[in-house]
Amino acid sequence: MKLLAITSCPNGIAHTYMAAESLQMAAKAMGFEMKVETRGSVGVENEITMEDVKEAHAVIIAADTNVDRERFQGLTIIDSDVKEAIKNPKGLIEKAANSQKSTAAVHTQQPNKTARTGPYKHLMNGVSHMIPLVAAGGLIIALSFIFGIEAFKEQGTLAAALMDIGGGAAFALLVPILSGFIAYSIADRPGLVPGLVGGMLASKIGAGFLGGIIAGFCAGYIALWIKTYIKLPKDLEGLKPMLIIPLFSTLLIGLLMIYVIGTPVKAIMDIMTQTLKGMSSANAGFLGLLLGAMMAFDMGGPINKVAYTFGVGLLGSNVFEPMAAIMAAGMTPPLGLALATYIAKKKFTPEEREAGKATFIMGISFITEGAIPFAAADPVRVIPSIVAGSAVTGALSMIFNCGLRAPHGGIFVLLIPNAVSNLGMYIAAIAAGTVVTAIMISILKKDLPSDNN
Repeated sequence: MKLLAITSCPNGIAHTYMAAESLQMAAKAMGFEMKVETRGSVGVENEITMEDVKEAHAVIIAADTNVDRERFQGLTIIDSDVKEAIKNPKGLIEKAANSQKSTAAVHTQQPNKTARTGPYKHLMNGVSHMIPLVAAGGLIIALSFIFGIEAFKEQGTLAAALMDIGGGAAFALLVPILSGFIAYSIADRPGLVPGLVGGMLASKIGAGFLGGIIAGFCAGYIALWIKTYIKLPKDLEGLKPMLIIPLFSTLLIGLLMIYVIGTPVKAIMDIMTQTLKGMSSANAGFLGLLLGAMMAFDMGGPINKVAYTFGVGLLGSNVFEPMAAIMAAGMTPPLGLALATYIAKKKFTPEEREAGKATFIMGISFITEGAIPFAAADPVRVIPSIVAGSAVTGALSMIFNCGLRAPHGGIFVLLIPNAVSNLGMYIAAIAAGTVVTAIMISILKKDLPSDNN
C-alpha cells in the first residue's frame, strides 16, 4: 500500500520538515511506502506527481496553510495540522491505511480536533508569505545601522541604499502581502488582487497590520461571494475571473477601507503605539512577560504567531522594545532545553542528548520549534518550564529597555552594530531565561532508569 502526505507550516522552516520526517519514519516502521511533499520556505520539494496519485491509497494533509486538493480526486484525504503529524504520525497513518479508497470524487475524513481550519488557516497563509519579507527586510535595515543609527538620512550613501531596499521596499510590502494572501486563502486566485489593494490602502492610511488583516478577510469574502453567487451567461463566464471579480471586489474593499474601516483602525493603532511608548518599567515588564509566555506556549503555533506579528507591526511605528522581547523569548525554549540536556544528562536518553546539540543551533537562530520534540515527549514538565523561562526573558528585556530593529536572525543580529540597543543587558535577559528553563526542567523531570542512559 502506498500513502502520500503533504506537510506545510506558516514559517516553512521547522514544523514542515519535522512533520515530514516523523511521518516517513513511522510509515517505514509500519511497513508502508510513503511519499511526503514538503511545502516550505524554499518552495515545493519532493513534489507528488499524477502517477503517485494513481498508485496511492490515501493522502495525509498535515498543514496549517492552504493546500490545493483538486489533484487528489479519487483519494481519501486525512486532515491534520503539522503538530499532530509530529506527535502522532502512527495514528494518522492508521487512519489513512484503514480508509476506503474512493472511486469518484474526493472523500475527506473528518478533520482531527487539532486540525486548523477557517480564519486561523487564512491568517497563517498571509503570515507565511510575509515572514520572508520580514526577515530579509529587517536584516537589510539592520545592516544600514552599521554606519550609524541615522546614517541612512544622508542621500547617496550605502546606508541610505540599504534603508531604501529594506525599509522603503521590503517593509512597504509587508501589509499588502499579508492582506493579499489572507484573501487568496479564502477565495483562491480571485482574492489576491483585492487583498493586495486593501493591504496597500491600510498601509497608506496608517491602519497598519490590524488594518491589513481586516482588509484581507473582507477582500477574500467579498471575492468569494461574487465568485459563488454572481451568475453570468455561459458565453460571459470567462470574464468573471479576469474582469468582474477583480473589478468589483477591489472597488468594494477600496471604498470600505477609505470610508469605513481605515480611520477607526488607524485611531486604535495610534492609541496602542502611544500607550506602548509611554509605558512605565513595571507595565513594560508585564507586557514583556506576557509576550514571552506567548512565544513559548505553543512554539511556533497561533499564539506564538500573534505575539510575533504584534512585534513586527510596531516596528513601522518606531517601537522596537516589544520585538526585542519577542525574539529573545523565542530563542529561550530551545536554548534552555539544550542546556538541560547538558547539565541533567540522567534525565534524557542518549538520543535526546544528541538532539540537544541541534536544538542549541535552532535556539541561537530564533527557531522556537526546536523545542517541539522535547515538549511532545513530556509536555506536562517541559511546557511550564519553557513558558516560565521565556516569560522571564521577555520581562527582563522590556525592563532593561532593550530594542531590536531587525525582526529575525537570532544571535547573528547581535553582531550587527546598532541593531540592538542595550546589548549587554539583552544578552543577560536571554541567558537568565535559558537558565530558568534548564533549572526547572532539571527539577521537574525524573531520572531515567539506568539502562536508558
